Amino acid sequence: MELIRKRLANLMSVKSLVTLVLTAVFAYMAVTGNISQDFMTIYAVIIAFYFGTQSQKTQDVIDIKGDENVSQ
Repeated sequence: MELIRKRLANLMSVKSLVTLVLTAVFAYMAVTGNISQDFMTIYAVIIAFYFGTQSQKTQDVIDIKGDENVSQ
């Protein structure tokens, strides 16, 4: 249960909310067929930033745990 609360708290960060709203807008525009090239560019940059920072956080945790195991 604690893990679910923690994940929901992380989901409510500004970065996550912007990404979710932008994805909803993208889905709506895709269904209606109104996706402009400018929106696609902005969407791609924001999604790349979001997943890039998530990937970096994960890599940092892996690196820290690896350093702890080496020093023991």
